[in-house]
Amino acid sequence: MEKANDPYARGPDEQLSLDGASIPFWLLHVLALGVFFVPFRWSNVGAFLVAYCLGSFGIMAGYHRYFSHRSFKTGRVFQFVLALLGTLTSQKGVLWWSGHHRHHHKFSDTPEDIHSPRRGFFWSHALWFLAPKYMETAPAQRKEFSQYPELTFLNDRWALGPVLLCATMLALGGLPWLFWGGFLAIVAMWHATFTINSLAHVWGSRRYETSDTSRNNPFLALITFGEGWHNNHHHYQSSARNGFFWWEIDVTFYVLKALSLVGVVWDLRTPPAWVLAGAAGPTAPVVTAPAEPAPKPV
Repeated sequence: MEKANDPYARGPDEQLSLDGASIPFWLLHVLALGVFFVPFRWSNVGAFLVAYCLGSFGIMAGYHRYFSHRSFKTGRVFQFVLALLGTLTSQKGVLWWSGHHRHHHKFSDTPEDIHSPRRGFFWSHALWFLAPKYMETAPAQRKEFSQYPELTFLNDRWALGPVLLCATMLALGGLPWLFWGGFLAIVAMWHATFTINSLAHVWGSRRYETSDTSRNNPFLALITFGEGWHNNHHHYQSSARNGFFWWEIDVTFYVLKALSLVGVVWDLRTPPAWVLAGAAGPTAPVVTAPAEPAPKPV
């Protein structure tokens, strides 16, 4: 169907191409199958879990809750650590990721939303990620973090993250760890994160009547360390805690809370009483600029 008749249809500049960006994505899926060609050992599973947990925390706590929504504060060193951990997932640079995520919240499930499932489930899940149209970092994101050259460096050379991860796994555990803790972990981190763009908008329950199709899903919350409470998040975006209630498991918040006890992070934002009570009220405003001043350069 033509774009003129269907506002959610992909335009001519949103077609996929087998260029340098797409090839590594598909190649890593093939290489991840190498886990079936090496002897099974629990140490391989351990390598996978270490990589998965470190990278996922970098995405969920760093790319998402800190850089996209500024839901807590931290210093310049840990800010860099969060950005570095996020690059391990091969989900491009921190400024690229947070800029596109803010765009998603601003236009969620409207024709302007880059990865709404209304534009196609597989498009929302991963294909948009490969479209040449969306390869560039938003200029506003670069300007916002321009005082941190280390973040600009990581953003533009994000491929160093997965290369570092794979090289470390190969050095420590040989080919078995390369396949398990490198290739398979990256593919798993991709698809765990991507489920929030796709499945979390079509599968689950809705506590809040937001203007989008976001849903809460406990299974997705487990594999993404708390991101599956997506309807909660869309209703009140600036919270460092996506699992608003004690029974909603949010591992990312638990780790952030522990880090706050030793002063690594501070000022964790949590939902106010009217949100927890389910009171009627406006949804949280879209965050398009830092909620608090970023750490000053030293």
